[in-house]
Amino acid sequence: MSFTSKSLARIQPSATMAAGAKAAQMRKAGRDVISLAAGEPDFDTPDNIKQAAIAAINNNLTRYTAVDGIPELKQAIVDKFKRENHLHYELEQAFVAPGGKPIIFNAMLATLNPGDEVVIPTPYWVSYPDIVLLAGGTPIFAQTTIDTGFKLTAEVLEAAISDKTKWLIFNSPGNPSGAAYTKAELQALTQVLLRYPHVWVLTDDMYEHLVFDDFIYHSIAEVEPLLFQRTLTMNGVSKAYAMTGWRIGYCAGPVELIKAMRKLQSQSTSNPCSISQWAAVEALNGPQDFIASRARAFSLRRDLVVDKLNAIEGILCPKPEGAFYVYPCIQGLIGKTTNNGILITSDSVFVEQLLADTGVGVVQGAAFGLSPHFRISYATSEQLLEDACTRIQQFCVSLR
Repeated sequence: MSFTSKSLARIQPSATMAAGAKAAQMRKAGRDVISLAAGEPDFDTPDNIKQAAIAAINNNLTRYTAVDGIPELKQAIVDKFKRENHLHYELEQAFVAPGGKPIIFNAMLATLNPGDEVVIPTPYWVSYPDIVLLAGGTPIFAQTTIDTGFKLTAEVLEAAISDKTKWLIFNSPGNPSGAAYTKAELQALTQVLLRYPHVWVLTDDMYEHLVFDDFIYHSIAEVEPLLFQRTLTMNGVSKAYAMTGWRIGYCAGPVELIKAMRKLQSQSTSNPCSISQWAAVEALNGPQDFIASRARAFSLRRDLVVDKLNAIEGILCPKPEGAFYVYPCIQGLIGKTTNNGILITSDSVFVEQLLADTGVGVVQGAAFGLSPHFRISYATSEQLLEDACTRIQQFCVSLR
Protein backbone atom coordinates (compact mmCIF):
# COMPACT_ATOMS: atom_id res chain seq x y z
CA MET A 1 0.00 0.00 0.00
CA SER A 2 1.32 3.42 -0.97
CA PHE A 3 1.67 5.95 1.83
CA THR A 4 1.14 8.95 -0.48
CA SER A 5 -2.14 10.16 -1.94
CA LYS A 6 -3.38 9.65 -5.48
CA SER A 7 -3.31 13.43 -5.91
CA LEU A 8 0.40 13.56 -5.11
CA ALA A 9 1.07 10.76 -7.60
CA ARG A 10 -0.26 12.98 -10.39
CA ILE A 11 2.58 15.51 -10.09
CA GLN A 12 6.36 15.65 -10.34
CA PRO A 13 8.94 17.63 -8.32
CA SER A 14 9.92 21.01 -9.80
CA ALA A 15 12.59 20.36 -12.45
CA THR A 16 14.14 23.82 -12.05
CA MET A 17 14.56 23.38 -8.31
CA ALA A 18 15.94 19.88 -8.85
CA ALA A 19 18.53 21.21 -11.33
CA GLY A 20 19.61 23.91 -8.90
CA ALA A 21 19.85 21.43 -6.04
CA LYS A 22 22.01 19.05 -8.10
CA ALA A 23 24.39 21.86 -9.05
CA ALA A 24 24.61 22.94 -5.40
CA GLN A 25 25.37 19.39 -4.33
CA MET A 26 28.20 19.14 -6.86
CA ARG A 27 29.60 22.50 -5.73
CA LYS A 28 29.54 21.32 -2.11
CA ALA A 29 31.51 18.25 -3.18
CA GLY A 30 34.23 20.50 -4.55
CA ARG A 31 33.31 20.78 -8.23
CA ASP A 32 33.66 24.07 -10.09
CA VAL A 33 30.01 24.62 -11.00
CA ILE A 34 28.19 27.45 -12.75
CA SER A 35 24.45 27.04 -12.22
CA LEU A 36 22.24 28.81 -14.76
CA ALA A 37 19.14 26.97 -13.62
CA ALA A 38 17.45 29.31 -11.15
CA GLY A 39 15.11 32.07 -12.29
CA GLU A 40 16.35 34.54 -9.71
CA PRO A 41 17.81 38.03 -10.20
CA ASP A 42 21.36 38.40 -8.90
CA PHE A 43 20.68 42.02 -7.93
CA ASP A 44 20.03 42.91 -4.30
CA THR A 45 16.67 44.06 -2.98
CA PRO A 46 16.76 47.90 -3.07
CA ASP A 47 17.69 49.57 0.21
CA ASN A 48 14.45 51.52 0.59
CA ILE A 49 12.51 48.25 0.51
CA LYS A 50 14.81 46.65 3.07
CA GLN A 51 14.45 49.70 5.31
CA ALA A 52 10.65 49.43 5.11
CA ALA A 53 10.90 45.85 6.36
CA ILE A 54 13.19 46.89 9.21
CA ALA A 55 10.76 49.66 10.14
CA ALA A 56 7.92 47.14 10.18
CA ILE A 57 9.88 44.99 12.64
CA ASN A 58 10.78 47.96 14.82
CA ASN A 59 7.15 49.10 14.82
CA ASN A 60 6.02 45.61 15.85
CA LEU A 61 4.04 45.03 12.66
CA THR A 62 4.76 41.36 13.10
CA ARG A 63 1.39 39.85 13.92
CA TYR A 64 -1.25 38.07 11.86
CA THR A 65 -2.82 40.17 9.14
CA ALA A 66 -5.96 39.74 7.09
CA VAL A 67 -5.78 36.44 5.22
CA ASP A 68 -5.42 38.08 1.82
CA GLY A 69 -3.21 41.03 2.75
CA ILE A 70 -3.07 44.32 4.62
CA PRO A 71 -5.24 47.19 3.27
CA GLU A 72 -2.15 49.30 2.58
CA LEU A 73 -0.71 46.67 0.24
CA LYS A 74 -4.05 46.10 -1.46
CA GLN A 75 -4.27 49.83 -2.11
CA ALA A 76 -0.74 49.82 -3.53
CA ILE A 77 -1.77 46.95 -5.83
CA VAL A 78 -4.91 48.74 -7.01
CA ASP A 79 -2.86 51.89 -7.64
CA LYS A 80 -0.18 49.92 -9.51
CA PHE A 81 -2.68 48.27 -11.85
CA LYS A 82 -4.33 51.63 -12.56
CA ARG A 83 -1.04 53.50 -13.05
CA GLU A 84 0.81 50.95 -15.15
CA ASN A 85 -1.81 48.73 -16.76
CA HIS A 86 -4.88 51.00 -17.01
CA LEU A 87 -6.91 48.41 -15.10
CA HIS A 88 -9.38 49.76 -12.57
CA TYR A 89 -9.98 47.50 -9.57
CA GLU A 90 -11.63 48.06 -6.21
CA LEU A 91 -9.88 47.17 -2.97
CA GLU A 92 -12.02 44.05 -2.52
CA GLN A 93 -10.74 42.74 -5.86
CA ALA A 94 -7.07 42.72 -4.76
CA PHE A 95 -5.45 39.66 -3.24
CA VAL A 96 -2.03 38.93 -1.71
CA ALA A 97 -0.42 35.50 -1.32
CA PRO A 98 2.94 34.13 -0.12
CA GLY A 99 4.33 34.10 -3.66
CA GLY A 100 2.94 33.84 -7.15
CA LYS A 101 2.64 30.06 -7.08
CA PRO A 102 0.04 30.05 -4.26
CA ILE A 103 -2.11 32.41 -6.31
CA ILE A 104 -2.23 29.86 -9.12
CA PHE A 105 -2.89 27.07 -6.60
CA ASN A 106 -5.72 29.08 -5.03
CA ALA A 107 -7.31 29.95 -8.37
CA MET A 108 -7.18 26.40 -9.72
CA LEU A 109 -8.18 24.60 -6.51
CA ALA A 110 -11.07 27.02 -5.96
CA THR A 111 -12.53 26.60 -9.45
CA LEU A 112 -11.61 23.28 -11.07
CA ASN A 113 -13.74 20.15 -11.01
CA PRO A 114 -12.82 16.73 -12.43
CA GLY A 115 -13.05 16.91 -16.21
CA ASP A 116 -12.36 20.64 -16.42
CA GLU A 117 -9.61 21.54 -18.88
CA VAL A 118 -6.95 24.24 -18.67
CA VAL A 119 -5.19 25.41 -21.83
CA ILE A 120 -1.46 25.89 -21.30
CA PRO A 121 0.81 27.10 -24.14
CA THR A 122 4.08 25.22 -24.51
CA PRO A 123 6.82 25.76 -23.55
CA TYR A 124 5.37 26.46 -20.12
CA TRP A 125 6.62 27.26 -16.64
CA VAL A 126 7.16 23.87 -15.03
CA SER A 127 4.55 24.32 -12.28
CA TYR A 128 1.50 25.14 -14.41
CA PRO A 129 0.53 21.58 -15.44
CA ASP A 130 1.24 20.08 -12.02
CA ILE A 131 -0.89 22.65 -10.23
CA VAL A 132 -3.75 21.91 -12.64
CA LEU A 133 -3.33 18.16 -12.11
CA LEU A 134 -3.23 18.53 -8.33
CA ALA A 135 -6.46 20.55 -8.50
CA GLY A 136 -8.14 17.71 -10.42
CA GLY A 137 -8.12 19.41 -13.81
CA THR A 138 -6.70 18.32 -17.16
CA PRO A 139 -3.91 20.33 -18.83
CA ILE A 140 -4.41 20.82 -22.55
CA PHE A 141 -1.18 21.86 -24.23
CA ALA A 142 -1.30 24.42 -27.02
CA GLN A 143 1.91 23.99 -28.98
CA THR A 144 4.09 26.90 -30.02
CA THR A 145 7.25 26.56 -32.09
CA ILE A 146 10.58 28.27 -32.54
CA ASP A 147 9.22 29.53 -35.88
CA THR A 148 6.45 31.50 -34.15
CA GLY A 149 8.91 32.86 -31.59
CA PHE A 150 7.38 30.51 -29.00
CA LYS A 151 4.16 32.54 -29.19
CA LEU A 152 0.65 31.13 -29.19
CA THR A 153 -1.30 31.80 -32.38
CA ALA A 154 -5.04 32.39 -32.60
CA GLU A 155 -5.48 29.20 -34.65
CA VAL A 156 -3.69 27.01 -32.13
CA LEU A 157 -5.57 28.58 -29.21
CA GLU A 158 -8.93 28.00 -30.87
CA ALA A 159 -8.08 24.38 -31.62
CA ALA A 160 -7.22 23.80 -27.94
CA ILE A 161 -10.50 25.15 -26.56
CA SER A 162 -13.42 22.80 -25.94
CA ASP A 163 -16.69 22.94 -24.05
CA LYS A 164 -14.73 21.59 -21.06
CA THR A 165 -12.20 24.45 -21.01
CA LYS A 166 -12.28 26.42 -17.76
CA TRP A 167 -9.06 28.47 -17.97
CA LEU A 168 -6.29 29.69 -20.22
CA ILE A 169 -3.02 30.21 -18.32
CA PHE A 170 -1.07 32.87 -20.17
CA ASN A 171 2.47 34.08 -19.43
CA SER A 172 4.12 37.07 -21.14
CA PRO A 173 7.06 37.59 -21.12
CA GLY A 174 7.27 33.84 -20.87
CA ASN A 175 9.26 31.44 -18.78
CA PRO A 176 11.23 29.61 -20.24
CA SER A 177 11.33 31.32 -23.64
CA GLY A 178 11.34 35.03 -22.79
CA ALA A 179 8.77 35.56 -25.54
CA ALA A 180 6.62 38.68 -25.05
CA TYR A 181 3.42 39.43 -26.97
CA THR A 182 2.80 42.69 -28.79
CA LYS A 183 -0.55 44.43 -28.55
CA ALA A 184 -1.53 43.14 -32.00
CA GLU A 185 -0.60 39.56 -31.05
CA LEU A 186 -2.68 39.83 -27.89
CA GLN A 187 -5.64 41.25 -29.83
CA ALA A 188 -5.62 38.22 -32.11
CA LEU A 189 -5.86 35.94 -29.07
CA THR A 190 -8.54 38.02 -27.35
CA GLN A 191 -10.75 37.81 -30.43
CA VAL A 192 -10.72 34.04 -30.00
CA LEU A 193 -11.44 34.27 -26.28
CA LEU A 194 -14.41 36.56 -26.87
CA ARG A 195 -16.06 33.73 -28.83
CA TYR A 196 -15.84 31.42 -25.81
CA PRO A 197 -17.41 33.19 -22.80
CA HIS A 198 -16.99 30.11 -20.57
CA VAL A 199 -13.17 30.39 -20.68
CA TRP A 200 -11.45 32.37 -17.94
CA VAL A 201 -7.93 33.79 -18.25
CA LEU A 202 -5.13 33.73 -15.69
CA THR A 203 -2.47 36.08 -16.99
CA ASP A 204 0.90 35.68 -15.31
CA ASP A 205 2.66 39.04 -15.65
CA MET A 206 5.62 38.32 -13.36
CA TYR A 207 8.18 39.51 -15.91
CA GLU A 208 6.22 42.59 -16.98
CA HIS A 209 9.04 45.06 -16.25
CA LEU A 210 11.80 42.93 -17.77
CA VAL A 211 11.30 43.78 -21.45
CA PHE A 212 13.94 45.01 -23.87
CA ASP A 213 14.58 46.99 -27.06
CA ASP A 214 11.77 49.52 -26.54
CA PHE A 215 9.18 46.74 -26.26
CA ILE A 216 5.85 48.11 -24.98
CA TYR A 217 4.17 45.80 -22.48
CA HIS A 218 0.42 45.14 -22.44
CA SER A 219 -1.75 42.83 -20.34
CA ILE A 220 -4.73 40.94 -21.73
CA ALA A 221 -7.52 42.71 -19.81
CA GLU A 222 -5.98 46.03 -20.79
CA VAL A 223 -6.02 45.13 -24.48
CA GLU A 224 -9.59 43.78 -24.41
CA PRO A 225 -11.77 45.34 -21.67
CA LEU A 226 -14.58 42.88 -22.45
CA LEU A 227 -12.41 40.17 -20.87
CA PHE A 228 -11.92 42.14 -17.65
CA GLN A 229 -14.69 40.31 -15.76
CA ARG A 230 -13.19 36.88 -16.45
CA THR A 231 -9.49 37.64 -16.11
CA LEU A 232 -7.30 37.13 -13.07
CA THR A 233 -4.31 39.43 -13.50
CA MET A 234 -1.34 38.14 -11.50
CA ASN A 235 2.00 39.72 -10.68
CA GLY A 236 4.52 39.87 -7.85
CA VAL A 237 7.59 41.56 -6.45
CA SER A 238 10.04 38.70 -6.93
CA LYS A 239 11.53 39.47 -10.33
CA ALA A 240 11.38 43.24 -10.93
CA TYR A 241 12.24 44.13 -7.32
CA ALA A 242 14.69 41.25 -6.68
CA MET A 243 12.56 39.97 -3.79
CA THR A 244 12.39 36.24 -4.52
CA GLY A 245 12.89 35.21 -0.90
CA TRP A 246 10.33 37.67 0.46
CA ARG A 247 7.51 35.56 -1.01
CA ILE A 248 4.88 38.07 -2.06
CA GLY A 249 2.64 37.54 -5.05
CA TYR A 250 -0.48 39.52 -5.83
CA CYS A 251 -3.40 39.59 -8.20
CA ALA A 252 -6.74 41.22 -8.87
CA GLY A 253 -9.89 39.85 -10.41
CA PRO A 254 -13.65 39.37 -10.13
CA VAL A 255 -14.97 39.64 -6.57
CA GLU A 256 -16.52 36.15 -6.43
CA LEU A 257 -13.26 34.54 -7.53
CA ILE A 258 -11.26 36.54 -5.00
CA LYS A 259 -13.70 35.50 -2.25
CA ALA A 260 -13.23 31.85 -3.17
CA MET A 261 -9.45 32.21 -3.16
CA ARG A 262 -9.58 33.97 0.22
CA LYS A 263 -11.64 31.11 1.65
CA LEU A 264 -9.09 28.59 0.44
CA GLN A 265 -6.08 30.57 1.67
CA SER A 266 -7.70 30.90 5.10
CA GLN A 267 -7.39 27.13 5.45
CA SER A 268 -3.93 26.73 3.89
CA THR A 269 -1.15 29.29 4.34
CA SER A 270 -3.28 31.99 5.97
CA ASN A 271 -1.76 35.49 5.59
CA PRO A 272 1.54 36.20 3.83
CA CYS A 273 4.43 37.36 6.07
CA SER A 274 3.50 40.72 7.58
CA ILE A 275 7.05 42.09 7.27
CA SER A 276 7.25 41.13 3.60
CA GLN A 277 3.90 42.81 2.98
CA TRP A 278 5.15 46.13 4.34
CA ALA A 279 8.27 45.79 2.22
CA ALA A 280 6.03 45.18 -0.82
CA VAL A 281 4.08 48.36 -0.06
CA GLU A 282 7.32 50.30 -0.38
CA ALA A 283 8.30 48.35 -3.49
CA LEU A 284 5.09 49.29 -5.32
CA ASN A 285 4.79 52.84 -3.99
CA GLY A 286 8.45 53.81 -3.85
CA PRO A 287 10.98 54.81 -6.53
CA GLN A 288 10.78 52.74 -9.71
CA ASP A 289 13.70 54.16 -11.69
CA PHE A 290 16.09 51.30 -10.85
CA ILE A 291 13.87 48.84 -12.73
CA ALA A 292 14.74 50.25 -16.16
CA SER A 293 18.48 50.27 -15.45
CA ARG A 294 18.37 46.67 -14.29
CA ALA A 295 16.38 45.70 -17.38
CA ARG A 296 19.12 47.28 -19.52
CA ALA A 297 21.70 45.17 -17.69
CA PHE A 298 19.66 42.05 -18.39
CA SER A 299 19.36 42.97 -22.07
CA LEU A 300 23.15 43.20 -22.38
CA ARG A 301 23.49 39.78 -20.80
CA ARG A 302 20.84 38.44 -23.16
CA ASP A 303 22.78 39.73 -26.16
CA LEU A 304 26.00 38.19 -24.89
CA VAL A 305 24.45 34.75 -24.38
CA VAL A 306 22.47 34.75 -27.62
CA ASP A 307 25.51 35.74 -29.68
CA LYS A 308 27.77 33.15 -28.09
CA LEU A 309 25.26 30.31 -28.32
CA ASN A 310 24.43 31.05 -31.95
CA ALA A 311 28.15 30.80 -32.74
CA ILE A 312 28.07 27.13 -31.69
CA GLU A 313 27.39 24.66 -34.48
CA GLY A 314 24.27 22.64 -33.69
CA ILE A 315 22.61 25.27 -31.48
CA LEU A 316 19.97 27.78 -32.58
CA CYS A 317 19.09 30.44 -30.01
CA PRO A 318 16.26 32.94 -30.69
CA LYS A 319 16.55 36.43 -29.20
CA PRO A 320 13.76 36.87 -26.64
CA GLU A 321 11.90 40.09 -25.94
CA GLY A 322 11.90 39.82 -22.16
CA ALA A 323 12.39 37.96 -18.86
CA PHE A 324 15.93 36.66 -18.22
CA TYR A 325 15.93 33.35 -20.05
CA VAL A 326 16.96 31.98 -23.42
CA TYR A 327 15.59 28.74 -24.83
CA PRO A 328 18.01 27.43 -27.45
CA CYS A 329 17.25 24.49 -29.72
CA ILE A 330 19.78 21.64 -29.88
CA GLN A 331 18.27 19.63 -32.73
CA GLY A 332 21.65 19.79 -34.47
CA LEU A 333 23.32 17.95 -31.56
CA ILE A 334 20.86 15.08 -31.20
CA GLY A 335 22.47 11.83 -32.31
CA LYS A 336 26.02 12.88 -31.46
CA THR A 337 28.20 11.12 -28.88
CA THR A 338 30.26 12.40 -25.97
CA ASN A 339 33.92 11.56 -25.44
CA ASN A 340 32.95 8.87 -22.96
CA GLY A 341 30.55 7.23 -25.39
CA ILE A 342 27.20 8.64 -24.22
CA LEU A 343 24.74 9.10 -27.09
CA ILE A 344 22.86 12.43 -26.97
CA THR A 345 19.33 11.14 -27.54
CA SER A 346 17.43 14.01 -25.90
CA ASP A 347 17.79 17.38 -24.23
CA SER A 348 17.66 15.60 -20.86
CA VAL A 349 20.77 13.58 -21.75
CA PHE A 350 22.46 16.71 -23.12
CA VAL A 351 21.84 18.65 -19.90
CA GLU A 352 23.00 15.76 -17.73
CA GLN A 353 26.23 15.29 -19.68
CA LEU A 354 26.88 19.04 -19.90
CA LEU A 355 26.76 19.29 -16.11
CA ALA A 356 28.88 16.19 -15.59
CA ASP A 357 31.55 17.23 -18.10
CA THR A 358 31.72 21.00 -17.68
CA GLY A 359 29.99 21.90 -14.41
CA VAL A 360 27.44 24.10 -16.20
CA GLY A 361 23.92 23.56 -14.89
CA VAL A 362 20.93 24.32 -17.12
CA VAL A 363 17.39 22.90 -17.34
CA GLN A 364 16.22 20.44 -19.99
CA GLY A 365 13.49 21.48 -22.40
CA ALA A 366 11.46 18.37 -21.55
CA ALA A 367 10.65 19.99 -18.20
CA PHE A 368 8.91 22.82 -20.06
CA GLY A 369 7.05 20.63 -22.53
CA LEU A 370 9.03 21.43 -25.68
CA SER A 371 12.13 19.54 -26.86
CA PRO A 372 14.91 19.42 -27.89
CA HIS A 373 15.76 22.65 -26.07
CA PHE A 374 17.33 23.78 -22.82
CA ARG A 375 16.81 26.85 -20.67
CA ILE A 376 19.51 29.20 -19.50
CA SER A 377 18.83 31.84 -16.87
CA TYR A 378 21.19 34.73 -17.55
CA ALA A 379 20.41 36.42 -14.23
CA THR A 380 24.06 36.32 -13.22
CA SER A 381 27.27 38.22 -13.94
CA GLU A 382 28.65 38.68 -17.44
CA GLN A 383 31.90 37.06 -16.33
CA LEU A 384 30.11 33.88 -15.28
CA LEU A 385 28.02 33.91 -18.45
CA GLU A 386 31.16 34.25 -20.58
CA ASP A 387 32.73 31.32 -18.75
CA ALA A 388 29.59 29.19 -18.98
CA CYS A 389 29.13 29.80 -22.70
CA THR A 390 32.79 28.93 -23.34
CA ARG A 391 32.30 25.65 -21.49
CA ILE A 392 29.12 24.91 -23.45
CA GLN A 393 30.97 25.60 -26.70
CA GLN A 394 33.85 23.31 -25.73
CA PHE A 395 31.43 20.55 -24.80
CA CYS A 396 29.51 20.85 -28.09
CA VAL A 397 32.71 20.88 -30.15
CA SER A 398 33.84 17.72 -28.40
CA LEU A 399 30.74 15.80 -29.49
CA ARG A 400 31.30 13.34 -32.31
